[in-house]
Amino acid sequence: MIAKFVARVCRGTVLAVTLAVSPVVANAESLGDALASAYEHSGLLEQNRALLRAADEDVAVALAALRPILNWSSKISRTVTESYAPNQVGQFVMSSTDSREMSFTVTAELLLYDFGATQLGLDAAKESVLAAREALGAVEQQVLLRALQAYVNVQRAAETVALRQNNQRLVSQELRAARDRFEVGEVTRTDVALAEARLASSRANLAAAQGDLMRAQEEYRAVIGRKPDRLAPITRLPEVEWNEDKAKSVALRTHPDMRRAQYEVSVADINVRRADAAMKPNVKLKGSLSRAIDLDSPSWLDRGEIAMEFGGPIYRGGRLSALARQARARSDGARGALHVTRHDVAQNVGNALAALKVANASIEATQRQIRAARVAFRGVREEATLGQRTTLDVLTAEQELLDAETAFASAVADRTIATYQVLAAMGLMTAKHLNLRVQHYDPAEYYNLIKNAPAKSIQGEKLDRVLRKIGK
Repeated sequence: MIAKFVARVCRGTVLAVTLAVSPVVANAESLGDALASAYEHSGLLEQNRALLRAADEDVAVALAALRPILNWSSKISRTVTESYAPNQVGQFVMSSTDSREMSFTVTAELLLYDFGATQLGLDAAKESVLAAREALGAVEQQVLLRALQAYVNVQRAAETVALRQNNQRLVSQELRAARDRFEVGEVTRTDVALAEARLASSRANLAAAQGDLMRAQEEYRAVIGRKPDRLAPITRLPEVEWNEDKAKSVALRTHPDMRRAQYEVSVADINVRRADAAMKPNVKLKGSLSRAIDLDSPSWLDRGEIAMEFGGPIYRGGRLSALARQARARSDGARGALHVTRHDVAQNVGNALAALKVANASIEATQRQIRAARVAFRGVREEATLGQRTTLDVLTAEQELLDAETAFASAVADRTIATYQVLAAMGLMTAKHLNLRVQHYDPAEYYNLIKNAPAKSIQGEKLDRVLRKIGK
């Protein structure tokens, strides 16, 4: 409906703006191109991807505690002793020894049972990874929505500048006409002064609009990674769910903030059980092998030991009890955060749909306003040539038309932003859902290589290749 209206009605100012701001050229940058560039350019996404990889490593760290621990140590020592003892006549006689020894020891330790405390730590690390993935998804939505807003705001600001420039030309024409009519005595000096004042105001508004455009361009550069050149008009908007209850239902299932809060509740619950298990004893298997070599003689001593060790805390100053209470408090806090997040997600969906409905209503209203203001402006200008209207009437009618055209351009921009805000509120503002032409980041690729805590091996070499690819 908007495209038909522009083609049919806005043959003057609005059409000129459309041609000036959004030239139909083959190399114009589309919204999809801009969003793809923002996805690949964003340092915020890179930062959170790195944080996710760090969370992945927590799984490897937790898993390592369930595996055997091997250590080695070596020592070279020299021992000098001096002893004094009385002889038969009561004199003290000194005797000394000087020995040198080298030893090498290998120790092994394996946790056999600890009431599940270590396994719970591994489970908590896995849930934390899932929460971190959802946090990355939320950041991706923020980046893409900000890029969309930057794209639309550049177009909005450029259209406003074009409208202000056209307004300045029209006011300049009215000023020349007022001066000509003043020369022949048709109007007074007051009419000329009114036109001059309106021209000065038009120049000030144009300067302000140009400043808004420069700020919008800087925001575009920061988000997209380059200065906007030619931006293609947005001709098609994505489909959204208009039913508020259905949209909220989808959001509560798919929004990354909601799923992250759910995973954080799981982590908190696991940590409660983990804190309780930390108060219980554990069973470890320990062993060691050592060889001591006497450097002063061709002899050595081999020693081996294996032991089953039982032990547990008795009293640690109340630390373990405090940690258990702290874990329960954090679990309650995580549930409270989940409750808050649920309401926030639902509210954001409602707000976004309300903004979209308002934008659609504004478009429809401003369309009618433009039609009426254009007819009024043309009529007032014709009547002014016949002496039935003053210069002030003409300037006022022209300003009303300008205001209507500006409001229409802003409403179209608001509708575009509101549409994508609905997607973001539902958790669908993602590169995958928007089908952007980018290399999608797979959060599971790195995790699958480190979840078994690889050392430097074939799997470790694969991990190095993944890291190099991420670096590029």
